[in-house]
Amino acid sequence: MLLFLSAWVLGPLLAIYTLLFVLRIFLSWYPQLDTARLPYALVIGATEFLLRPTRKLIPPLGGVDMAPVVWVGLVTLLREVLLGQQGLLTMALH
Repeated sequence: MLLFLSAWVLGPLLAIYTLLFVLRIFLSWYPQLDTARLPYALVIGATEFLLRPTRKLIPPLGGVDMAPVVWVGLVTLLREVLLGQQGLLTMALH
């Protein structure tokens, strides 16, 4: 039951974070936007706590912020390892 519940919560959560990081990539293309206003502030607030330390490890390359790209890859990998067709939680539920 606990595995089912964790898979049921973790799947949508990881999907939402993937979407949020993709939105951060799009927002970086429009620096003139006022990111303090809704709905941009929601995207910034939900992702900045992960992006800030990542930028310290991987600084922008040629003015391009690579941190959201890294997080899209990490979240997608985590989702596949845990919930993919042969993921750990998927296999434990079957």
